[in-house]
This record gives sequence, structure tokens and C-alpha cells, in this order.
Amino acid sequence: MARLKGDTIPLLRRLWREWLSPHRGTLAVVLVLIALVGASTGLYPALIKGAFDAFDRKDSGALAYGPLIVIVVTSVRGFALFGQTVLTNRVVTRVEADMQAALYGHLIDADLAQLGRESPAAFTQRFTTDFAFIKEALTRISTVLLRDVAMLVGLVAALIWMDPVLTGVAAVTVPFVAGPIGKIGKKLRRVSTTTQEQMGATASLISESLQGVRIAKTYAMEGYLKGRAADALDSVRRLKMKAANARGRLDPLLEVGGGFAVAAVLMLVGQRVMAGERTVGDFTGYVAALLLAAQPARALGTLNAILQEAAAALTRYFALMDEAPTIREASGAKALKPGPGEIAYRNLHFRYRADAPALEGIDLVVPAGSTTALVGRSGSGKSSLLNLVPRLYDATGGTVAIDGQDVRGVTLSSLRAAVAVVSQEVVLFDDTIAANIGFGRPGATMPEIMAAAEAAAAHGFVSRLPEGYDFRVGPAGGRLSGGERQRISLARAFLKDAPILLLDEATSALDSESERLVQDALTRLMKGRTTLVIAHRLSTVREADLIVVMEAGRVVETGRHEALIAQGGAYARLHRMQLSDDPAEPATVP
Repeated sequence: MARLKGDTIPLLRRLWREWLSPHRGTLAVVLVLIALVGASTGLYPALIKGAFDAFDRKDSGALAYGPLIVIVVTSVRGFALFGQTVLTNRVVTRVEADMQAALYGHLIDADLAQLGRESPAAFTQRFTTDFAFIKEALTRISTVLLRDVAMLVGLVAALIWMDPVLTGVAAVTVPFVAGPIGKIGKKLRRVSTTTQEQMGATASLISESLQGVRIAKTYAMEGYLKGRAADALDSVRRLKMKAANARGRLDPLLEVGGGFAVAAVLMLVGQRVMAGERTVGDFTGYVAALLLAAQPARALGTLNAILQEAAAALTRYFALMDEAPTIREASGAKALKPGPGEIAYRNLHFRYRADAPALEGIDLVVPAGSTTALVGRSGSGKSSLLNLVPRLYDATGGTVAIDGQDVRGVTLSSLRAAVAVVSQEVVLFDDTIAANIGFGRPGATMPEIMAAAEAAAAHGFVSRLPEGYDFRVGPAGGRLSGGERQRISLARAFLKDAPILLLDEATSALDSESERLVQDALTRLMKGRTTLVIAHRLSTVREADLIVVMEAGRVVETGRHEALIAQGGAYARLHRMQLSDDPAEPATVP
């Protein structure tokens, strides 16, 4: 095998420390079986040599015991190979599943900012392509690195025992082969890293295109999307070809190197046999051992390429796993104390990036049990203000407090248990309606789930479905209409029964009939809760206890609808703009 330098060895050490070491007992048995494979393989040339020498001596007894010895040796090797394969697969599949589960758990716990750097498709690709390389390497380490090393050691021992001088001659070719193998491995490492990144980008592109296929068809963009995907797939193809060509150089390199070794041995051994210095058994046994050694030697030569590809995947894996989330519980965090639900923003500042301020100097108190509406143009900071309450992001300055308790000082579980969210982008999972509603409060009974659906005006349409509450909604709820999905989301919030409710454009994408049903359910849901609601249509927030007008990350006005209209400021301008855009909007204040 060629070089395993750079960071490959540390990566393998970490892989052992974190994932393989718990299976050291099974791996110890694997090592014993591998030793048996190596020892039995090393006996092959000795058996061949002994058989030919016995035939030369006309030893008839060899015909009796020789075949029995061969059967015993091959049986030991066969059963050892089978046991080693079964145990190796058991460990490798277990480690692969554990690493994938850990990566999934890490992504679920990761910050939204971290998840936003790559698309879901790119992250999903890590579970397939990257782990294919890692699994292949883990399997080969046992079946090649360990087993073939053991076989090679046994055969080299037999070669040295039979003729140390010839063995030295055959070994001269090793350095000439090892150097090029190392260079090929380094190139494969670079190409593999680029390939894995490009495959992630391509997966993201395809996923994005399929999600936006409705718009693509509307704007006749099919040709553009096909061309873009073809270019991306061709980039992956070219990278794969580079890797395949690099791996392809290994076989002729190993073949030629092995050919020189065998040629030298044939010439030297042949001369000795003809001169009477060696027997035909010596010749046959030695050449058999040399030919047998060629297979594990070739496997070890190609192993470096596989390890370098796996090293690239492991580097990506550990780099992601080592990125700790910034939103964590403080040391000594306590559960949020139950209270009426007042939300207070004090001198609040927030930035998504250093050059992108989202909120600047917000001082705002949302009274407990009230409905507070956030209005303003897109990008004014409304959603940012909502996201800071359940700590989806953390403020870069100032505080967010619930009933006087800084949200950064309480446990995440208790904080998020106190908050329910209903947004325009409804998230449903490919499960039953009962399960999707039940996510609001794990362990809820079926009567409680049905009561929540009734409150959300969802029980009627659910009852008409073929399987009722056992109806599977499909990926992203695709088997339901927009209004039905929104009512399932509301039922989830009813079931959670949290004291704080965050509504983000919950009715903006619905038709009139669905909006009426959802709005009626929202009115019931908001009753007695501290509610923060974002709505672009001002007609939906007329009855809010407090309206907060935002511009460029700042609060510019607060008050009730009538008072803000009378002021003639930013809210009144927004109101006039909507009147001009929507003739159905009433021109007078109710």
C-alpha cells in the first residue's frame, strides 16, 4: 500500500475513537479470523512444494494424507473468510447507521443560519454519496487492509522460507510502484472532494427545479432548466471521469510491476532448477506463492485510492459535526416560570450578517393576553422580531424577555413549549393527519386530537376523507389543499395550548372561503393568549389591541388602528396604498 500521510491517519484515528472502538470485541474476533486466513494462505505454497517433491520421490503415502491436509487447510480458510465477512458487515452497517443518525441529530439541532448555507438536497446527498465512500473504506479496511496484509505476511514468510535471495529480488520492484500509487491517491483525494461538493450542488439544483416546476411551466422555462441541469450533471461526469482515469492507472502499474517481479523469479529459479540446485517442487511452490501474493498486493495498491476518497467524505462529515450551534442553553438555565405571557424587547439589535442589520434599537412591550400586530413593508424586520421569541435566532444586542425572564436564561424546551407558531408556510410531514396534529403535544389522546381539529374547523373535512384521521397527507401535505393544510396547522396549535401565539401571514395565501374558516379558527385560538401577528393586509389587524409599524428594522409608530389613521403617518400611508391597490378594501374606519 502507498502512503497514508497528511490528515488521513488522524481521520482514521478519530473514526476508531468515536465510532469503531465500541465494537472492539467483535473486531478482535475478526482479527483472529483474519490471522487464520493469513496462516492458511501461507500454507498453500508449502503444500504445493511438498506435493511435487513427494511425487518426485514416488511417495505413494502422499496421495493418502496430502488431499486430507488440503481439505483441512481450505476448510479453515473458507470458514474463517465467511465469519470475517459476516462480522465485518455487522460492524460496518452498525457504524454507518450510527454515524448517519448522529449527523441527522446534529442537523436537527443546528442553527437556522447553519442550515441555510446549504440546501436540504445538498445535506441529504451527504447521507448517500459521502457514506457510500465511508462504508466502502470501512469494509475494505477489514477485507483488504487487514485480511490481505495477513495473507501477504503469510505468503512472504513462505517465500522467505523457500528462498530469501529470490524474495529480495522480487521486492526490488516495490519502491518503483509505491511512489506513483501515492501520487494517484493524492489526486483522487482532491478530485473526490470536488466531486462530492459538486454532487451536493447538483442535488440542490434538481430539487429546487422540481419544487418550482409549476412556475417553470408557466414561464416556459423547461429548456433553461434542462440546460442548467445538463451542465451540472456534465460537471459531475467530468469529475467522475477524472477519478476513474486516476484509478484506472493503478491496474496497469501494478500489473507491470508484478510482471517484472515474476519474470525475474522465473529466470533465476529456472536457471537453478536446470543446474540441479533446486527441485521442481521448489520452483512450483515458489512461483505459486509469488502468484498468490500478487492478488493481495494489488488489492493493497488500490486501497489507497479508496481511503483517499473516504478521507474526503470524512473531512466533510467531521467538519459539519464539529460546528457547534450558537443557540445553546446557558449553564444553569432554568425552566421558564409560568406567567401571563408578557413579551418585552429591550434595546434590541439583531443582524443576520455583519453587513445586514435587521433590527436596530427595538423597545417594545407586548402586553400579556393581548393581540399585537406587526405591519410594514417586506424587509422591515417583522419576521425577525417573531423569530427571536422562541430563540430560532439570538439577539446580537439587548434582550427579549417573557414575564421578565430573559429567553437566553431559560431552557429551550420550556421556552418553546410556551410558544405556538402558525405561519403561511405550513409544514406537514408525510404521515397521518392524526400524527401531524399530535406533534403539537406528544402523547395526546385521540379525543384530544379530534377536539383540536374541531376547534380549528378541520374536523369536517377530515371526517369526509377515506381514512379519516388515518389519512396520509403525502410529502409536504401535497394531498391536501392549502386551506386544509392551514387548518391542520391550526389544530396543532390548538392542541399545544401554549400561552404565546405567533402568527406569520397565516391567511395570506388562502382563497376567500378558506380564509374565512381559518380566520374564525384563529379568532378562537387567539382568545386569552399573548399573540404577535404579522399581516400585510391591514384589514386583518383592525381589531388588534396594539399595532406596531416597522420600517428598516425600527419601530416608527404604535397605537390602535383609529389613532394611527388619525396621525397621518406611516400606517396611514400604508393604509392608503392598500386602498388604491384593492378597491374592495373599505375606505372608512369601521
